[in-house]
Amino acid sequence: MTKRIKKLDFCYENILVTVIADSDYPKIKLAGLSIGPFKEGNEYEVHYWIAQELVNSNIVHFSNEELDSTKLYKILWKERVQIAGQISKLPEEFYPKLRRYLSKSKDELALHPEKVREYEKSKHLAWDIVNSRLKKIISLSSGPNQTDFILKKFTNEERFFYQELGRIINNWKEQILNLEGVN
Repeated sequence: MTKRIKKLDFCYENILVTVIADSDYPKIKLAGLSIGPFKEGNEYEVHYWIAQELVNSNIVHFSNEELDSTKLYKILWKERVQIAGQISKLPEEFYPKLRRYLSKSKDELALHPEKVREYEKSKHLAWDIVNSRLKKIISLSSGPNQTDFILKKFTNEERFFYQELGRIINNWKEQILNLEGVN
């Protein structure tokens, strides 16, 4: 499971994201790669790992794609209002974004201790979202195979978990109900 999540995280590092230039900046040349030039206020698409470095260097900022506690609360609310047996659709990159948001928030506590309450709130919202979805995925994986309509609402991480759990549950059911060798 850990390998699979790390692989998905690696894929996330290489997706294209939109950034907005904070100032004019000349072309940056890396080994076999050129980025820019950047003009203040313009949007650019770059790989996430490059965007992160540009953000850290105060050259660009992400264009409203980052999570915060308000967005987490909306996601949790949307998840909770689903009727039984239903699950809401999450963005495919939800979990990599969530891990990065929580990590960044935790790192900021050293510089801004007043943000402890915000970090704790976000962490609790994240756990509530995960637990809510986990319960639904477990329930869905123990029943008949789900339709593509339901499966499309899962993230890659959830889809993998659903398939693995379904395999384990079906194997267990077969073993429990195996009447061969019973006298």
